[in-house]
Amino acid sequence: MAAITFTVNGQVRTVEAAPDTPLLWVLREDLGLTGTKYSCGEAECGACTVHVDGAATRSCVVPVSAAAGKRVTTIEGLANGTLHALQEAWIELQVPQCGFCHPGMLMQAAALLAANPDPTDTEIDRAMAGNLCRCGTYLRIRRAIRRAATGGTR
Repeated sequence: MAAITFTVNGQVRTVEAAPDTPLLWVLREDLGLTGTKYSCGEAECGACTVHVDGAATRSCVVPVSAAAGKRVTTIEGLANGTLHALQEAWIELQVPQCGFCHPGMLMQAAALLAANPDPTDTEIDRAMAGNLCRCGTYLRIRRAIRRAATGGTR
């Protein structure tokens, strides 16, 4: 076990964990941030996507030691007092069905918009390709990302 300190959703946190423990489990089990989901455990589905220093990261395969000294943002930290534009678009367009994949989808989409504020459909599809939705709401997801990118005008 080691003391590992990193910033989570704007708060400096120190956890006692084995350095090779997946970040996902520390977030969920030690810090109680259960919005980040476990699904495949192999970085193939995107349900566990969080931001580490602003980059979309699959937390199921990243050891917590890799987060030491970094900024981690989970779905709980995406909104900062008010809903993020993506969350608003998700609600307006009724994107989720079961909702399981959507925390990871939102985090992946937020990283995309931070890097590219007005992506094309092709750029959206490319950026979101690694996030799987069992319910198949991909077209609604793309529309919501476009709406968030344009401030609701598309």
